[in-house]
Amino acid sequence: MMGGVLKVLSVMLLVQAASPCPKECSCDGRTKAVDCRGRGLYDIPRHLQADTLELYLQDNRIRGLGSMVFREMPHLRVLDLSNNSITTVSPSALQGLRSLHNLSLAHNGLRELDRRLLGSIRNLTQLDLSHNALAGLPGALADSMKHLQRLSLQHNRMQKLDRTHLDALQSLEHLHLHGNPWKCDCHMIALKLWLETFLFKGGVLDEVLCVQPEQMKDKDLRKVPYELFHACMATSYSYLFANIQHLESQHRHQRGQAHPSDLDHMLVEMGPLPECEPKQRPRPVNLRHAIATVVITGVVCGIVCLMMLAAAVYGCAYAAIMARYQRDLKKAELAAAASEKEAGKPDEKGPLENAIA
Repeated sequence: MMGGVLKVLSVMLLVQAASPCPKECSCDGRTKAVDCRGRGLYDIPRHLQADTLELYLQDNRIRGLGSMVFREMPHLRVLDLSNNSITTVSPSALQGLRSLHNLSLAHNGLRELDRRLLGSIRNLTQLDLSHNALAGLPGALADSMKHLQRLSLQHNRMQKLDRTHLDALQSLEHLHLHGNPWKCDCHMIALKLWLETFLFKGGVLDEVLCVQPEQMKDKDLRKVPYELFHACMATSYSYLFANIQHLESQHRHQRGQAHPSDLDHMLVEMGPLPECEPKQRPRPVNLRHAIATVVITGVVCGIVCLMMLAAAVYGCAYAAIMARYQRDLKKAELAAAASEKEAGKPDEKGPLENAIA
């Protein structure tokens, strides 16, 4: 009886151990890796082992990721979905993958990413979004990528990249931006400053080649002199930071990249940036207006204060004069009454004295 129970239990354990690996994939029990590459899959395989650490699904025909599609593998650390046909990703597709370190969505058809996609992932160190159709990154992604060390964004449709998306990436070591149609106008000054700081700290960066405007085509943003952005930075904070950074870089690299004569030649050849010209003029005018407004306001306030002071002095003086006038008038009235009283006493005694006589 006991032997039969043991046999049944052993068979159940063997079935349970063998069944989780899908027939389309191969599983490595030692490394806890599941390999489903190039199997013509349209969906994520089901009934995978709960202790799976690595899942490779590249080179398939997967078109989208549904909600919590990886919920059966909470310990997953590596997820490779590159070279599929993914165009849609549910905001909760990766929910529950708190241990995920390496995520690849390269070579797909992604046009945008939901800001909630990586909300539950806190330990991501590598993210590959290259060869998609992304025009930008949602700012909320940075909150989940504080430990990110490698970020690949090359060959997308990005024309600009807000540096606020990169400021939170304090652990970033490798950044790949090549192959995007970068528009090197005034909005790229902040990114240029961030890239220089990133390189100064030892970061690894590939080329950031400008596509627009025509004068900057095929020029690396990092090597574009700050003088070319002078028109749009003349009165902005970016201009101040840019000049500080530029002077520091000149001091650090006295054997720098561009000779002054070459720089002057480039300035004459390329001319001012047409995109920056409209932003040059209103800012000094607004500054002068602000200064004039402050001066006029100060003068008006001063005049009003003087008028209020004069009114107060006049009121006090008038009150003092009126009080003194009332006192003098009362004294005069009392004096007149006393005089009349003294003058009237003989008239009252005259008839009495006559009567006695």
